[in-house]
Amino acid sequence: MGTWGASPAGAKAGTGTGYAGYSIRNVVHTSVGGTSARVRLSNAFGGVPVLMGHVTIAVAAGGETADAVPGTVRELTFGGRSSVSVPAGGKVSSDAVASAVPADGDLLVTTYTPEPSGPVTYHPMAAETSFYTRDGDHAMDTAGDAYHERTDSWHYVSEVAVLGSGATGSVIAFGDSITDGHSSTSGAAHRWPDLLADRLKEAPGGSRRGVLNAGVSANRLLLGQADSAGRSALTRFDDDVLASTAPRTVIVLEGINDILLTPRQTDPAPIIDAYRRLTERARAAGLAVLGGTLTPFKGSATSEQLEATRTAVNDFIRTGGLFDAVIDFDAAVRDKTDPAKLAPEFDCGDHLHPNDAGYRAMANAVPVDRL
Repeated sequence: MGTWGASPAGAKAGTGTGYAGYSIRNVVHTSVGGTSARVRLSNAFGGVPVLMGHVTIAVAAGGETADAVPGTVRELTFGGRSSVSVPAGGKVSSDAVASAVPADGDLLVTTYTPEPSGPVTYHPMAAETSFYTRDGDHAMDTAGDAYHERTDSWHYVSEVAVLGSGATGSVIAFGDSITDGHSSTSGAAHRWPDLLADRLKEAPGGSRRGVLNAGVSANRLLLGQADSAGRSALTRFDDDVLASTAPRTVIVLEGINDILLTPRQTDPAPIIDAYRRLTERARAAGLAVLGGTLTPFKGSATSEQLEATRTAVNDFIRTGGLFDAVIDFDAAVRDKTDPAKLAPEFDCGDHLHPNDAGYRAMANAVPVDRL
């Protein structure tokens, strides 16, 4: 069962020769727990194979350190080998390793790359602090003393899956920066998919689900970009949703950047057509599809034409009959006196992204009985 995920978003600038000699300790937050774990690594944007000389998983000790809980560091193998070469444009999954993975807890996934490669595949907006060192192989370290440098990105790691969770499927939250958790409190796991996972943790056993976050900041439905916003939603959907572990439901919340970013999409028809195409692919793979209405952005971009496009898209989501269920994120966070705006108590300050309270309101709007 998937317990954590992050979509590879792009190639990190300035890493044309990779990270030779680096150990990177990625801090990731679980949804469901388990008795063993498997890690997926990505070289999606690499131009040459990258050698993973050593990869480990551990339970994080916390406290804004790279320390692991003593006795929890586990070496990962790949077909029984302790190292693996991830092909350019490819990904690999480790063998499962016995590990007591906590639900709603932090893990450390550490990669050691001994040789030049590049460029480095990463997810730039983690809303989490991870750690690294340029001083060789420290993957098996329990103490984090060697990890002198920090990063707010995840590198190489794209999924953690567990056995023994008791969950009956994974929910994939597919979206842009609002799903990625932009402006949520770093390290607090206050993205709306995390807060949805908190709700599901309290659900009866048959309703428990893993939750994977497939949000990419600045991502668009229709157009890819050369920077870390990466491939379009239509292009990355199979890799980031259908190829995830045990997917049962996908929540689609995309389209706001198609409207807001240049070139602006002011005709709702192509956005609606993209929803149809995503839904067809998901249903062909046996997934339920929930559609999320686009949240307000007045004050971030003020235009009657842009608001008319958002309104038309939301009208279709609510009444078009395409989705198995509708999540009215718009209604959950809008200002009651001016529905084109985020409610002040839910606005991070840029009039586009919710704050922690807004993300909680979004998580609470999900009809969990329809997952």
